Amino acid sequence: MESPDARNGVQLDAFRPRPPLTAGNAKVAHGGFDEPGYDNCSGYGSRVASLGSDALSAYETLDPPPHYDFYGKTEVYGRQKRFRPSLFQLHNDPKDSSPPIYEETNAEQITGEDSSEDEEEQKEPPLEPTRFGWIHGVMIRCMLNIWGVILYLRLPWITAQAGIGLTWVIILLSSCITGITGLSTSAIATNGKVKKGGTYFLISRSLGPELGGSIGLIFAFANAVAVAMHTVGFAETVTDLMNEHGAVMVDRINDIRIIGIITVTCLLGISMAGMSWESKAQIVFFFLIMLSFASYIVGTIIPATPEKQAKGFFSYKADIFATNFVPGWRGPEGSFFGMFSIFFPSATGILAGANISGDLKNPAVAIPRGTLMAIFWTTISYLIISATIGSCVLRDASGLLNDTLLPTTSSEDCVGLACQHGWDFTECIANTTCPYGLSNYYQSISLVSAFAPLITAGIFGATLSSALACLVSAPKVFECLCKDKLYPFIGIFGKGYGKNEEPLRGYLLTYVIAACFILIAELNTIAPIISNFFLCSYTLINFSCFHASITNSPGWRPSFRFYNKWLSLLCSVICVVLMFLLTWWAALIAFGVVFLLLGYTLYKKPEVNWGSSVQASSYNRALKQCAGLNHVEDHVKNYRPQCLVLTGPPSSRPALVDLISCLTKDLSLMICGNVVTASPSAHTQAGAPPSVVQEASSESHVTWLNKRKVSSFYRGVVAAELRTGANMLLQGAGLGRIKPNVLLMGFKTNFSSDTPQAAHDYIAILHDAFDLRYGVCLLRMKEGLDVSQSSQSHVNPGFDGGPEAIHTISSPSHFQTTNTSFVPIEADPQRSSVFQKKQGKKTIDVYWLSDDGGLTLLLPYLLTRRKRWARCKVRIFVGGDADTKEEQKQEVIALIKKFRLGFHDVEVLPDIYQSPQPESVHQFEKTLDRFRLHTNPKQDCDSGTASQQGDSWRITEQDLERNRAKSLRQIRLNEVLKDYSREAALIIITMPVGMKGVCPNTLYLAWLDYLSRDLRPPVLLVRGNQENVLTFYCQ
Repeated sequence: MESPDARNGVQLDAFRPRPPLTAGNAKVAHGGFDEPGYDNCSGYGSRVASLGSDALSAYETLDPPPHYDFYGKTEVYGRQKRFRPSLFQLHNDPKDSSPPIYEETNAEQITGEDSSEDEEEQKEPPLEPTRFGWIHGVMIRCMLNIWGVILYLRLPWITAQAGIGLTWVIILLSSCITGITGLSTSAIATNGKVKKGGTYFLISRSLGPELGGSIGLIFAFANAVAVAMHTVGFAETVTDLMNEHGAVMVDRINDIRIIGIITVTCLLGISMAGMSWESKAQIVFFFLIMLSFASYIVGTIIPATPEKQAKGFFSYKADIFATNFVPGWRGPEGSFFGMFSIFFPSATGILAGANISGDLKNPAVAIPRGTLMAIFWTTISYLIISATIGSCVLRDASGLLNDTLLPTTSSEDCVGLACQHGWDFTECIANTTCPYGLSNYYQSISLVSAFAPLITAGIFGATLSSALACLVSAPKVFECLCKDKLYPFIGIFGKGYGKNEEPLRGYLLTYVIAACFILIAELNTIAPIISNFFLCSYTLINFSCFHASITNSPGWRPSFRFYNKWLSLLCSVICVVLMFLLTWWAALIAFGVVFLLLGYTLYKKPEVNWGSSVQASSYNRALKQCAGLNHVEDHVKNYRPQCLVLTGPPSSRPALVDLISCLTKDLSLMICGNVVTASPSAHTQAGAPPSVVQEASSESHVTWLNKRKVSSFYRGVVAAELRTGANMLLQGAGLGRIKPNVLLMGFKTNFSSDTPQAAHDYIAILHDAFDLRYGVCLLRMKEGLDVSQSSQSHVNPGFDGGPEAIHTISSPSHFQTTNTSFVPIEADPQRSSVFQKKQGKKTIDVYWLSDDGGLTLLLPYLLTRRKRWARCKVRIFVGGDADTKEEQKQEVIALIKKFRLGFHDVEVLPDIYQSPQPESVHQFEKTLDRFRLHTNPKQDCDSGTASQQGDSWRITEQDLERNRAKSLRQIRLNEVLKDYSREAALIIITMPVGMKGVCPNTLYLAWLDYLSRDLRPPVLLVRGNQENVLTFYCQ
């Protein structure tokens, strides 16, 4: 066939998918986009609707070019969202089959219609909330939060205590920690689109909800306490100003409390007014701080007046710098780590920008750039201020103009560096009563400045801006945590108001917490508490970056490359060490809260999936450990029954699932296998019908297992018949050495009414399992195993009846169409079973009639390790002779004792070798009638054709005579079971083995049926693969 070309009048350009429309030039028609050659994938079967009949050529294609909409989760105003065509749409001809139920399209895509109401609703663009760039939203905000109360009120005092040298060490160490944390934050923030939640969002989406939730609560609480710290700093300044003018309300402590409460109330009003008002206030505070810095620098240069010299300020002096360069520890807090704990909160404002990530225009750009620039400039400012003030001001001064050095005073009697500059502060130094100087006067920066009111204004700006930033950060972080619903009783704080979704309830909660800590009214007490909480947050941020990098997950692709995973780990360790060196009891409290919340989250297992690095790490560890098992030979001491359970849909046979779960939970492998049968006529050239594939691979089965708290994998296959599907599972299930070694099935009780071929194929599965060296177990219950009441579809003609048929009987499932996956509208019910109940003081009767390697004994031992079976008594029954009954009993007890199983009740049954009752034999033979090959001529004529076709399930007289002894043994065993085990909780019996080619499959199934017939307790037929699973050796 000749392809159309330009000579035939066909223009290839007409069939080229057009470039995606932008929000600006998109034109939405009534039926969607008007794009020839590409209909926006808005419906299956209509992909060529926009083309004429001539366009149905070899050049017509549904494949669209790459587009943002295919990966984004949000819609852009002004145009219809595009959807990528599914693989079914690209791969299948719509004329051959209809789309599967799980087709990844929504209802609007399928119909291809847009309601006029939607068009009317989108005439007005949605209100755009306030968004900030990297300078206004991050850098200025971080700088204001870092330039807090510590800068103005404690940095001169820290310089006096630690000296200029160690103060620089403290500043640089703090900056290193915050700098590396800033790099880690930048890497995490650029690894995907960042939403609301700030620090909590970054950590939780990286490390998962367990650690993310706990640190979210701690970080929000730390910010709330930081509001109190900065407010107390502001109140201290106001109180000192009042004292200078002789104004006192009650006393100093209560004045700080009163002013602090009033101040935080005013800040609450600004915060609740909205982000726009808060950002305007921050700009005002920023300019006040800049003016105060300028006043301070100018003041250090201006020659000191006598009044300032009396208070210890002498402008730049080399000897003052040399003296103040070394430490001068004083008081109980006079130590390096004591000073570090007080200073470090001033460096903790680096996350102020990240905490409002939801209010940034481009968080991935703004957070790295703004945070790192803020750290750099604030570090420079701290270093300059500590060095300059240490070069200008003495540690001690009296403030009295009369304390000048008299000519009569000898140099030996004058103490201190002031003597060299004409002042004598000996008296107050000796009595430690000097009110001025770096060591005594917190307002030293005001003393140095050219215009003291500007410093006061700077203190007001720094303290209030930091308090305001923390007052905004805490509710923003807490709001995201509440919306994730990780913890109970906090959901009411997740409600947002207005176009910015302001967490007004969170603001009120933060206000209450801050007010409580303001009542402490002591800055040096509040600061160390915050230090531990922020250090804990920094620890997890750095560990998040390290953990995400070390897992080598393909999803870890941060656009910010200037980070190092080992540096992040080192910083994380340093933060932990510093927590205990600063305040060990506060560190214990912080870690105690983290582990408490972590334990709660691990216990509740919230249903969230954020693609965390913990998940990636779990995969890496599992893969590594699984591959490592290939280097270790199997040993009998480490044998575990790894079970492949042919459950069909697990919800249809809950009893089978529950019993095997008791054997394998937290011990070994369990795989629930589901063989969905489809007749050959149902298969098309493309394979099985989509609904059949969907039934086999539906996630609803895994959901059912998880809700039932069953530790099991699920594997579904589609096959033309049950035996073929079972072989696929027997040979393909598992990974490396983690693969099944025991096959478990429900017993086929309807074999006498089902087709003979079905019974033959059922036993053929057992033979296939034995050929593959599997152990085999069959569970039979009087009430049956299959509890499903669904209508039948996709039924293999060979398996069309019976409540315990192992093949899957599927029903039409109802699924809602979504853009991501198919989800069942109604989950499968969680029906109870007898194996979920406590068994009490019943017995587990084990009939160890043949040695299969010990599997018959191992399974009841594993059951008794579970709480619900722990009180059951295990009774062992073995065959023997009446004359040597006691000797045989002692031999079996001695053997079991060597296995250390703890079974002591052993009974020898000589009567199992007696002949069964004639009525039982007659009943057994009646069961075989429909499977026997009769020898009368008339029957030969009727069945000759069938015999020639190879009916291997037929039982001949020769087969009956050859296996007569085994048949009578199974009949007699059933009589013994009825006599001894009527009240048992469970009967476990060694399953006989039918020899291939000697014992027909239908006869073998008749043995198993009669052996377990009419028994009230559940019966588990067990046969190992004749290899040891028990040993009494140490090696």
